[in-house]
Amino acid sequence: MTQVASDPTGLHRVLDEQVVLPQAAQRLDTRSDLWPDEVRIRVERLNLDAASFRQLERKHTADGTCDGGAVRAEVLEIVASRGKMQNPVTGSGGMLVGTVEEVGEASPLGLRVGDRVATLVSLSLTPLVIEDGLARWDGLSEQVPCDGYAVLFGRSIAAVIPDDLAPELSLAVMDVCGAPALTSRVVGRYDGATVAVIGAAGKSGSLSLAAARDAGAHTVVGVVPQQAEADLLTGAGLADQVVIADARDPVALRDAVTTAAGRAADVTVVCVDVPGCEGGAILATAEGGTVIFFSMATSFSAAALGAEGLAADVTMLVGNGYVPGHAAYALELLRGHEGLRSLFEGRAGR
Repeated sequence: MTQVASDPTGLHRVLDEQVVLPQAAQRLDTRSDLWPDEVRIRVERLNLDAASFRQLERKHTADGTCDGGAVRAEVLEIVASRGKMQNPVTGSGGMLVGTVEEVGEASPLGLRVGDRVATLVSLSLTPLVIEDGLARWDGLSEQVPCDGYAVLFGRSIAAVIPDDLAPELSLAVMDVCGAPALTSRVVGRYDGATVAVIGAAGKSGSLSLAAARDAGAHTVVGVVPQQAEADLLTGAGLADQVVIADARDPVALRDAVTTAAGRAADVTVVCVDVPGCEGGAILATAEGGTVIFFSMATSFSAAALGAEGLAADVTMLVGNGYVPGHAAYALELLRGHEGLRSLFEGRAGR
């Protein structure tokens, strides 16, 4: 192939006329030949991020029934046209599990041919080719059986899958492993914090509950939208209080958290996959507290302007999905909390 100098960020794979990073690119070069610092993965499973999958599911649902075939067709079209899995509405992607097929001679990732890995960078910036038409996927779940290949850059991140966990379970955990690591870091800065996790029964939410407790939180409140999720979360034993509230209703969310905890939260972690939850999260947080946004559905302009309009003295953080050691920490939490593991196993089994 015609070689241009590779860049560890993947710039050499961008096909846009304008110079942009792979995340912002409209199309990536998916050729299987590698530059010296790249790694090619034989893909066996994709994990679509929650915001992306929910958007696709809602788009293709009529009369209460999702057309899985239409979801599958749209995912195939996105990957074929863009050379990556990046939902054009949410801008998000997900991650994958596969086996290392080839390693460039200058790759700094420390991977070897035959390693079974989960990528810890988004599919929205990962060159991807699907070769089986997603024939084994019904389009009705976030986890997608797949045969194809993907390419990692010099600054990509991947973790070898542990032998003691099923691949589906590892994939589900590693997809959101940045959330508990950042939650732990922030909660650890407080002396006995009150923590509220919005969307607490989901993957990132339940891990964040466990991380908050692990980091020394005094009171942990889990907020969910419906009774079925409240029952699951109560059974898992991850929160001191489990409350039901619509996170899009600012007053209801504030009142639910303050009533359950007896005060506003020092740290509020937003893990919901629907828009419109910024105001409630800010109202539920104490003066001088911190709001961590992990949802790709968050409007950061709404959050900033909302805090200003409420005269709220809160620090707002964007969870970027990466904290050093995040994968190992998330897996450690899973192994150490039986209730957390049962939630994840139930989710992976669907």
